[in-house]
Amino acid sequence: MSPPSTTVVTADASPGAVVFDVRGVAKAFGPRVLLQQADLQVLRGETLAIIGESGSGKSVFLKMLAALVPLDEGEVLYKGERLADMDQSALDRLHREVGYVFQNDALFDSMTVCENIGYALKEHTKQSDEQIRERALVCLDMVNLRRTAIDDFPSGLSGGMRKRVALARAIAIEPEVILYDEPTQGLDPQNITNIAAMIEELQRTLHVTSVVVTHDMRTAFGVSNRIAMLHETRFAYIDTPERLMHSTEGPVREFIDDAMDELHEMFDEHGAGSGSGEGGSATHTMPMTPVPRPEPR
Repeated sequence: MSPPSTTVVTADASPGAVVFDVRGVAKAFGPRVLLQQADLQVLRGETLAIIGESGSGKSVFLKMLAALVPLDEGEVLYKGERLADMDQSALDRLHREVGYVFQNDALFDSMTVCENIGYALKEHTKQSDEQIRERALVCLDMVNLRRTAIDDFPSGLSGGMRKRVALARAIAIEPEVILYDEPTQGLDPQNITNIAAMIEELQRTLHVTSVVVTHDMRTAFGVSNRIAMLHETRFAYIDTPERLMHSTEGPVREFIDDAMDELHEMFDEHGAGSGSGEGGSATHTMPMTPVPRPEPR
């Protein structure tokens, strides 16, 4: 069966506005084909959510953007430069400019919160231990996690607090881009709401470009300027949250409708909740119906 035609809505897609340009990418693991002729552009200043069925290749694709997984075919360009052509110096620059929030947080259990947050600073800068510690404290403030956690080990933190530390680690090096791999996975609804709020806040305050792989539709529709749906090995549907929510395209409609009962149940039980969640301060309630997002800068 031939893949569906791609529905695409972009902001200013001039070369200067494109951060990642994915062209004809293919990836398979043995007989299992995840991506085939996949095209996608990530625009400067936007928050792009990537949705799709479980196991469809969303997380693998995100790792491709960070040059953590090789391509079988096609090319990925970062600010006009092919990842495949980058030498070690260029790859180091890429990893300084692109922060990554790993699925299941991927904190180093043998390191303290401070050491986890400062890991990239230790690897890529000449900052002193005192400077790194001060930066780690600032990052804890930015993700609404108490400063007294600075010397704790991950094993002593709750799931929500570990996610906040992972966010703090991603922003410590002051990236231009943040890639989020299932940032709300395994969290209760209140902490899902809080982490989604932090993604929005970091985008506003740091003016970063964000790509969010998520199975949580409330997060996808609440934080993004655009949503790309990975379907049958391609990004077959790329649109604004508002248009995608009301799409009549068969696979899109089926995917959204399947998620709506769970979304309504979560919203009814927790949507009006208040409080800070674990270790934080301000909270935020995600809207069930998407509201207009600001245009990418």
